Amino acid sequence: MTTSTEVKRRPLAGAAPARARRRRSGGGYAVFLIPGVLLSLVVIVVPLLMNVGISFTRWQGVGTPEWIGLDNYTRLLGDENFWASFRNIIFLIVAMAVVPTLLGLVLAAVLFDYVGKQIGPRTASVLRSGFYLPQVLPVAVTGIVWGWILNPSFGALNAILTNVGLDALAKNWLGDPAYALYSVMVIMVWFQIGYPVVMFMSGLQRVDPELYEAAAIDGAGWWQRFRRIAIHLIKPEIYVVLVTTTIAALKIFGQIFVLTRGGPGNATLVPSYFAYQNFFEKAQVGYGSAIATVLTVIIVVLAVVFLRIQARSERRDLL
Repeated sequence: MTTSTEVKRRPLAGAAPARARRRRSGGGYAVFLIPGVLLSLVVIVVPLLMNVGISFTRWQGVGTPEWIGLDNYTRLLGDENFWASFRNIIFLIVAMAVVPTLLGLVLAAVLFDYVGKQIGPRTASVLRSGFYLPQVLPVAVTGIVWGWILNPSFGALNAILTNVGLDALAKNWLGDPAYALYSVMVIMVWFQIGYPVVMFMSGLQRVDPELYEAAAIDGAGWWQRFRRIAIHLIKPEIYVVLVTTTIAALKIFGQIFVLTRGGPGNATLVPSYFAYQNFFEKAQVGYGSAIATVLTVIIVVLAVVFLRIQARSERRDLL
């Protein structure tokens, strides 16, 4: 006869093989992570470490690098071009992160609440795609087209202003230091606006319609429902948009390269293009690496700060 003790021990005897099978199964899945890990090491980690190492040297790209310690970073502190590039990037963060986020919230709400419900979801989808179109167009193409539009001699904008009798408003939009940065900011708002619109419309789709109906019954208007319900419930999307657009603004390069090449003077110089100039135009690879390293540190710190703020906000909402 089987004793009660033996009965109790039988499940325990089979538990170890089951755990072993689970461990073997988990180990099998880990194999599929190896290609991604190796690719990340080769494409991201190794070049990053090499860049940091080169930033402590004086090197022209050929020959043996000369170790100079922190001299490149000390030089950065006194470089007016370096500080000018970061002053300009603050304006571009406004143009690529702050303004598109605010406009994107309003446009997404209008497309979702009015166009989608009053005119039709197909029309809302077409308009959403139109806003997003600049994101999928090649940067070189959009830069060249905007260069044509803003050309002081044959550009469409100055031609329109002249034809309507506003000759005094015609400017050298990208060639005058007083207007170049603001012109680039307007272009970047146009370029960036579609991304927040798509993200926020996606977030609005998961908001329970009954919340809107209950608020409407209580007498809340559209603006109150948008501000008190929609914005509150799509906070995760807002954080994602702010983080990604801020990082995109910090590392902007292609548009500046095509439109102004950092000019006129240093009016539109940004850190990434400043690093490019030192890497390839001046053959000061060590100094360019120092600029890139500082920019990387700033991006990582900002990303961590945003994530901490988001996590703290989510914990507060749960309480």
